[in-house]
Amino acid sequence: MTILYWILTVIVCSAATAFISAFWTSAKLRRKVTYMLDAIEDKELNFRFDEKKLSSRKFNITLNRLRNIFYKERDEIIRQEKYYGLMLEHVQTGIVIIDSSGAVSYCNQRSLNLLGISTLSHIRQLRAISDSLYDAFLTVTDTMEKRGGYYSEKGKITLSITAAKATIHGTEVKIVAFNDISSELADTEQDSWTKLIRVLTHEIMNTVTPISSLSDTLLKFDNVSNEVRNGLSAISQSSKGLIKFVETYRDLTKVAPPVKKAFFFKYMVMRVIELTHEEVFSRGATCRYIEKSEDILLYADQNQIVQILINLIKNGIQADAKKIEIQGEINLAEQVIISVTNDGTPISKESQNQIFVPFFTTKEDGTGIGLSLSRQIMRMHNGSLTLTKSDAEGTTFTLTFQ
Repeated sequence: MTILYWILTVIVCSAATAFISAFWTSAKLRRKVTYMLDAIEDKELNFRFDEKKLSSRKFNITLNRLRNIFYKERDEIIRQEKYYGLMLEHVQTGIVIIDSSGAVSYCNQRSLNLLGISTLSHIRQLRAISDSLYDAFLTVTDTMEKRGGYYSEKGKITLSITAAKATIHGTEVKIVAFNDISSELADTEQDSWTKLIRVLTHEIMNTVTPISSLSDTLLKFDNVSNEVRNGLSAISQSSKGLIKFVETYRDLTKVAPPVKKAFFFKYMVMRVIELTHEEVFSRGATCRYIEKSEDILLYADQNQIVQILINLIKNGIQADAKKIEIQGEINLAEQVIISVTNDGTPISKESQNQIFVPFFTTKEDGTGIGLSLSRQIMRMHNGSLTLTKSDAEGTTFTLTFQ
């Protein structure tokens, strides 16, 4: 009986020991799993379980394997984020991510360059640039394109703005993409004016030329009364004046393709100053050149660029300017920037948006084609001509060569 008692006691104790050991081991394993899950949730993957102890070696190897899988996945995600980040920084489209409150969680460098600012943390900052730009960013949706604009030292900038909805980390956001379409709009506008002028001049010449020819023929008859002769003479003179007027505007549609050659801008501008010296001096004004970058080399049609600069100088003189200044520099984008500034009477705000429109002029004897023709020449050079500013401090036109 005693022996049986001791046997049962040993069995019970062994079972109890095994149960306690299993419970203890299970609790220990659960703590390890919980620790690992907490670390992964906190994005801390620097832990590693001991693989030397035989009692828990297999289990620890499994946990470490899981940890390595998460570690590799995290590294892959980080690499992808860096890749896409670099890609977004090098695209020629501005990208801004905005939440429902208007806060900006991401914007690439291109967006800052297009907006002309150094940082963007909330879209209300755009109000300082332009109300129309702020409204466009605020109201743009994935089904409707918006346009917004503002004025900078380059002139008027027009942006085409689109958007798409997305959910990032459980938060709904709006991804706004935008591009500068100023040059495309200018090209379209210029093409429209060119086509219109071509049609108008053609129709006017077809109508007026026969009238002028017929009136001259009738004037040769001897039996024409003085009253009729005077009327025919008036018709002939008016017709010829209109023909001359129309031929002037044909210049806008017949600009010769530029014959480009390389030359130093400094020597060309000195030639321009010499050509305009007499007129500038007679009006009590001065004209000088400031070279902000050394040895500016242009690849262009020198005669056409001379024509533009002479026109801008004459415009300054006609605005009663006493000081005209031409500046040349090469910017960080390797563009040649030429600015012509005068201190004459500023251009009214009403006229600033129309000065490049063919036929528009503020001068009594003006033809209204000088600036329009100059802009067309710059377009043919893959460049631009803009009114940068016109206020009490001065009026500046800027030529940009790509």
